[in-house]
Amino acid sequence: MRVLGIDPGLQTTGFGVVDVDGHALTYVASGTIKTTHLATGNLPARLKVLFDGIGEVAARYTPDVASVEIVFVNVNPQATLMLGQARGACVTALVSCNLAVAEYTALQMKKAVAGYGKAGKPEVQEMVMRLLKLPGLPGKDAADALGLAITHAHVGRAMEKIAVAADLQRKSSGMYKGGRTY
Repeated sequence: MRVLGIDPGLQTTGFGVVDVDGHALTYVASGTIKTTHLATGNLPARLKVLFDGIGEVAARYTPDVASVEIVFVNVNPQATLMLGQARGACVTALVSCNLAVAEYTALQMKKAVAGYGKAGKPEVQEMVMRLLKLPGLPGKDAADALGLAITHAHVGRAMEKIAVAADLQRKSSGMYKGGRTY
């Protein structure tokens, strides 16, 4: 199974690709998609760069599944909204490539990779390097993306089995249905 991890960001989005064979993990690729060359106020163009970039990564590495970080509310609501739009562009790109998308919080990823939910970026980078036997530290955004791919490799199958055994699907209450809310 090939897993594509995405760490969404409006300026820099990290990606990481890992092959999974049983418990063995093999590094395939990682990097970043940057929008810093565009004007800060040109949000539609920046979102298009992210959408197109994720599509190119998916086409090049042909993953079987993707995992994306879930965004939480930060102190600055405007920054949270902007990050949410970047994440939406990434998820939409993945879905348009017909990929199943798993979602994990930063805390879940850090716990799965570093063993501690409040691990810092340096600890995540170090553990990703060790788990994938890399010759050097990956960049911060790429390390987070690889961490998301590793997290899915470790817990994805277990979560699928739990979802089948228990009713863990989203409830329709409070969701849009037929253009109406209830």
